[in-house]
Parts: sequence; structure tokens; C-alpha cells
Amino acid sequence: MSAAYSRDHGAIGWLLERSQSSVRYYTLRDLLGLPEDDPDVVEALNDIPKSGWGAEILSLQKQGGWWESGRSLYRPKYTATNWRALVLSDLGLTKREPRVERAAELFFRKWLSQSGPGNGYIAENEVCIIGNTARMLTRFGYEDDPRVKKLFRGLVESQKEDGGWHCFGGDRGSLDCWEGLAAYAALPKAKRSRSMKRSLERGAEFYLERRLFDDGERRYLPWLRLHYPVHYYYDILVGLDVLVRLGYASDTRMKPALRLLKSKRRPDGTWLLDRVHPDLGSGANYGPFRRPPKRFALEHEGLPSKWITMTALRVLKTAEGA
Repeated sequence: MSAAYSRDHGAIGWLLERSQSSVRYYTLRDLLGLPEDDPDVVEALNDIPKSGWGAEILSLQKQGGWWESGRSLYRPKYTATNWRALVLSDLGLTKREPRVERAAELFFRKWLSQSGPGNGYIAENEVCIIGNTARMLTRFGYEDDPRVKKLFRGLVESQKEDGGWHCFGGDRGSLDCWEGLAAYAALPKAKRSRSMKRSLERGAEFYLERRLFDDGERRYLPWLRLHYPVHYYYDILVGLDVLVRLGYASDTRMKPALRLLKSKRRPDGTWLLDRVHPDLGSGANYGPFRRPPKRFALEHEGLPSKWITMTALRVLKTAEGA
């Protein structure tokens, strides 16, 4: 038995443990290639709201469908409804779960209705919020809703001339603003309009030209560390995961970022959760916070991460297969 096989086999066995149904589901489906109707895949999917992180987050939901505050879906960062719902959409939950449907209705009422109360109409807001909301609601199963389609049109219209996006205006895109591409990646190919396909291609080129981490300025160290939840922050695994999902695994410009990802793998086959956001480590260059943020973590910083290991293995499997 080769060392590489032993390392992969050990990591897969760890990811298949029943303690985290979402990781087990994606491992069975994406790493082992089992079909959606396989009994083990079906069981793992059905268990996501019953055990592990999905169950833990849902158990904190208030009767009205919100977390933390019924007045704001966005604050406090990073534990209010917006941030919890984004993670639930990552974990594989959809509107089939009544508690997810209840949360989604809050976004439609408060954020996607021009006459809605609370935070206002987000299609006039930051593109990172628009992209995150489009991705989340698409994963929840609302991609055909006209209000979600309008968010995707907003992503097309807000794209910069260089193919990127920027959350805070300006004429140029930023690698930090990845949410538009991630929203496109969540949308089935058959449902992408011609304008979305062109926008997707331009956006992917923006990242590939920069090798996913080189924007021509001083190397930004948090991009080279691995995190989850990512909220609206960027790192190389975020970029790799999105571009692989969009079909760019074979592009040679992915290789530097793939090498960086491989270099971070531990001898036992796992990857660490390097930091929990906001990442205040070396090179982050953050000023002091007026008040400390409420961090939201599923796993422990500096220890092996099931979520990051599963995501990294999925990226490498697709890239090597391409």
C-alpha cells in the first residue's frame, strides 16, 4: 500500500464519520462518486438537519425564523441570520426543511421587497451581499423566483470593465469580491442566461489572470490561509473551489494555487483550519475594532478541519481528473 493511498484512505474514513452528516454527504457524493439516490447518500442528506452542524445551527433559530435579532438579518456580524443562513446553504440544506423555508421568507420580505421593512432593498446595496444572497437562495431552491433572478441581473450589471467586481465601488475589480462568481457556480448551467455566461467567463478570466492570489501588489497573507465560514472574505481555497465548480479545473493558470493548497496538507492527509474570520493574523493589516466581532466557528482554529479537508480533496480530485 502506497503512502499516498494510505493518507487518502485515512482522510476519507475520517470524513465519513457520522458525527457530521453534511461532510459525510459530500464525501459520499463528490469524493466517492455515489449517485444521489444511493441509500447512504440519501440517509446522510436526510440527517443534515438532525445531527452535526446543521442541527446545531437550526436549534438556535428563533420562532420567527431569525437568529440573534428580529430587527436585522445582517447584524451582529457574524452570528445574525444572514451568516447562519449562508452556512446552512453550504451544508446542503434546502427549503424542504421548514426551518430553512422560514428563514428564506425573511430575506424575501425584508431584503427583496422594495416596500419591505428593516434593511431595505439589497439590489441597491453592496455587490458582495447581492452575490451571497443569490448563492444562498439558489442553493435553498429558489433559483426560479423572479426576485432571485433580479439579483443575478444585478451581478451582470455591476461587473467592472476588467471582469472583476468590487464591494465598495471604484473602477477595478478585486479578488476579495468573489461572491458573484460563487453565485453563478451555484446556478445550474441550463439556467444561466447568455449575459450571465459571458459575465461568468469574464469573471473567471479575472481570477485566472491573477493566478487566484496575485493581484500585482504585495502578497496578502490571509489569502494564503484557510478559513471557514468564509462570510465575505477570500482565500485560495475559496477561489479554487469556485473555479473548479465553474469548469476551469484544467486551466494551467490554476496550478500555482493548487500547489499552494497541496503544500498545506498534513502527513495524515488533512488540512488545518488556519484561522477563524475575521483573520487578524500576520499580514492582515486590520485596524482595531470599535467592538470585538462575534466570531462564528464550526471547528477549532489550528486543528484539522473536516470541512476544509473535504473541500480541498474535492478540488484536487476534480483538478487531477481534468
